[in-house]
Amino acid sequence: MRNVRALAAAGVFVLAAGTVALAGEPKQGGIFRIYHRDSPGSASIHEEATYSTNIPFMPVFNNLVVYKQDVAQNSMDSIVPDLAESWAWSGDKKTLTFKLRQGVKWHDGKPFTSADVKCTFDMLMGKSPQKFRKNPRKSWYDQVADVTVSGDYEASFNLKRPQPALLALLASGYTPIYPCHVSPAEMRSHPIGTGPFKFVEFKTNESIKLTRNPDYFKKGLPHLDGIEFTIIPNRSTAILAFVAGNFDMTFPTEVSIPLLKDVKTQAPNAVCVVEPTNVSTNIIVNSSSPPFDNLDIRRALALALDRKAFVSILFEGQADIGGTMLPAPGGVWGMPKEMLETIPGYGPDVNANREEARKLMQKAGYGPDKHLAVKVSTRNIPVYRDPAVILIDQLKTIYVDADLEVVETANWFSKVARKDYALGLNLTGNSVDDPDQSFYENYSCGSERNYTNYCNKDVEKLFDEQSMETDVTKRKKLVWEIDKKLQEDVARPIIFHSRMGTCWQPYVKGVTIMVNSSYNGYRYEDVWLDK
Repeated sequence: MRNVRALAAAGVFVLAAGTVALAGEPKQGGIFRIYHRDSPGSASIHEEATYSTNIPFMPVFNNLVVYKQDVAQNSMDSIVPDLAESWAWSGDKKTLTFKLRQGVKWHDGKPFTSADVKCTFDMLMGKSPQKFRKNPRKSWYDQVADVTVSGDYEASFNLKRPQPALLALLASGYTPIYPCHVSPAEMRSHPIGTGPFKFVEFKTNESIKLTRNPDYFKKGLPHLDGIEFTIIPNRSTAILAFVAGNFDMTFPTEVSIPLLKDVKTQAPNAVCVVEPTNVSTNIIVNSSSPPFDNLDIRRALALALDRKAFVSILFEGQADIGGTMLPAPGGVWGMPKEMLETIPGYGPDVNANREEARKLMQKAGYGPDKHLAVKVSTRNIPVYRDPAVILIDQLKTIYVDADLEVVETANWFSKVARKDYALGLNLTGNSVDDPDQSFYENYSCGSERNYTNYCNKDVEKLFDEQSMETDVTKRKKLVWEIDKKLQEDVARPIIFHSRMGTCWQPYVKGVTIMVNSSYNGYRYEDVWLDK
């Protein structure tokens, strides 16, 4: 067991951090019961942009490579083979070749081959006849010229230029291999994978059920007979059900700091951890639509923020203020504090920031006698709604009268991808703690997940420069420069990076909560129940 530490803000209970070591030999059997915070838009990981999909469906699949599931810190050093047995870079660092496992079967009995690898990435790159309905991570593979195969058990990624971070992107929970013989439409409702668990059913707004794959290629795994997710959108109701013993684990990284106190008071034997999630809460602004096509108004929004108030109210002080990249110590690439505070709106004098914001609003034609009326759109779950309410209150200080518009999960990501909003409160998860994932996916011109229409070709050249840099120290300085520019351009104002809790019953073993990603740790093949 990793070191036990007190939860500083609460001061009334002890949390076991990160990973709980296995006590004795794993036992076989049992159904792992988890409540789910909402109903995912579909079962297709490649077509969704939320870990509401990863958490229940990552166990169905395998990647070529994956972050080691019992290591809390994602890094290049924690990447291990999955469907690939090994990998190697060419001398010019422009070809990445994988030797694939033989004898692996899809859940419907058909053999896994290199053709499935090529089909998956051809679809992701938009090169295949079959198309994804949504393709939120297409930009991850902009530097991949093509994927070629040599026989049934070798696949190569041929790059336009060196991109060392490609391996990190391939290890994400967002990068499963799909079967060639199953259509994208079928994968949305009945996914077929090679993973430790097979899909059974998905009842919208009710439940998701998985069962053990008896033919899993990792012998002896998984330990569980199955996993059942019960969808309970009301957070308090879900917590009460966990406390009552109806569930073995809470929805991962979803328990708020205040609710953790309730858990430990009512279920003192529960194991709880608090970790950074690498999910930022931010403002998305439709910069292509009036009045937010006016840079002065966008800058006023950023200057109006009292970030410490968000952190105090929602997290009792346990959250991190930063730019696009997750701040240290959880994150590797975050700007130093002294650099961050030079950015407009990040300085400690909130009143001075807001006075400057009001001047910008008046310059744009608004003021005490003419307020800007707008809707703040957000997803209809607490981690979105709660900060949206605080945002609306803070915007009043700069002549903005905002009403809350809540949108169900199934519609949220398609709505913002269509730019069918004016102002939004959004959560952006960096599924991989690497600048290539964050910068290209969220800020590159034309990316499906560039919800704000931000486009700066000069900054995009810097994206490429840092991506090719192999010297980590030099790359960090480039990343900080880019991140600072993104904040100054009000590309997607970052309010805070959350820290959230996860709890499980004391008999649950083999759980690891990752400290710099909420997207990559849900294979569940090592989890077992000591009862």
